[in-house]
Amino acid sequence: MTGDGAPVVRVRRATRADVDAVAASETVNLGADAWSPALVRAGILGDLPTVRYLLAEVDDEVDDEGAGEVVGHAVASLVADVAELQRIAVDAGHRRAGVATDLLAAVEAEALAVGAERLLLEVREDNRGAQAFYAAHGFAKIARRRSYYGDGTTAVVMERRLRSQPAS
Repeated sequence: MTGDGAPVVRVRRATRADVDAVAASETVNLGADAWSPALVRAGILGDLPTVRYLLAEVDDEVDDEGAGEVVGHAVASLVADVAELQRIAVDAGHRRAGVATDLLAAVEAEALAVGAERLLLEVREDNRGAQAFYAAHGFAKIARRRSYYGDGTTAVVMERRLRSQPAS
């Protein structure tokens, strides 16, 4: 707990022990857009070499192995100079408390560590809240992908530069 009574949120890389919790976070928070438990497992176990799973946990409820309650997760694909934020999901009871911001910062740190210069993402066109969140964190709309989601919804592609380009 912090001095104000709020739980401490910790972001870390997901491990084998987190597969079920992350798969549950997918289902609860992303509904029809959730990835299968098999895909989550493959990503966390390293079968998808460019993919990193990060999770946010609160320390106010620690289990027998010392892990906190998982309250959200992020997935990124990190390839050379471009990183792609594939998703951020936060449990309803922990939204608007900085968890998504913490997850985004951790993704950015991972991207910078591999030399990425920009971070891309797609967000549902009908998810104005997420678009506002990303815009507030320096992302700009650069394109649209029609019928990107399974239900036919268009995706808005957004980008944020992570480091300045050298002068030419």
